[in-house]
Amino acid sequence: MGKTVSIDEYRGLVGQHLGTSEWVTIDQPMIDKFADATGDHQFIHVDQEKAKLTPFGGTIAHGFLTLSLLPLLNQLTDMPRVGGIKMGVNYGSDRLRFLAPVRAGKRVRGHFKLLAFDEKRPGQCQQTSEVTVEIEGEDKPALIAEWIGQFFI
Repeated sequence: MGKTVSIDEYRGLVGQHLGTSEWVTIDQPMIDKFADATGDHQFIHVDQEKAKLTPFGGTIAHGFLTLSLLPLLNQLTDMPRVGGIKMGVNYGSDRLRFLAPVRAGKRVRGHFKLLAFDEKRPGQCQQTSEVTVEIEGEDKPALIAEWIGQFFI
C-alpha cells in the first residue's frame, strides 16, 4: 500500500497516473465461480470444448468478472491513499467499455489515473479514476472505465 496523504495533497494529484497493480491471473476456476454467482453459464465462459471451436480458441472471462476485479486491482497498487477514511463505497462508472476478451489463464493488471477528487459535503469525498485493465501480452486492454467511488472521513 502506498503512502498516506491529506485530502489537499490527494486533490493535487488530479490528472496524474497514480499507480499500476500487480498481475492477477483469471483462471478457469475463477470464471466458473463467477458464472455460478451470476447465473451466466454461456458456453464461451464455461464449456472448454465448445469454446475451442470459437475464434477465441478457448473460454474467456465474463466482462463483468474483469470489471469486478477493480477493487482488488486497486488494493494491489502502491498508490497514495487519503488518510482517515472510515469507509469507501462504489458509486458507479462512466464510459465503461469492454475492448478485448480475457482468455482463461491470462493475467491482467490495472492502471489508475485520478481524474477528479471533490468534497461533496463535509466528511464525504468523491473520486473519479480512469482505470485501464491491461491483458499481459496483448495490444488491446480488456476494459477502460471511469470508476467513481465515495469516501467518508
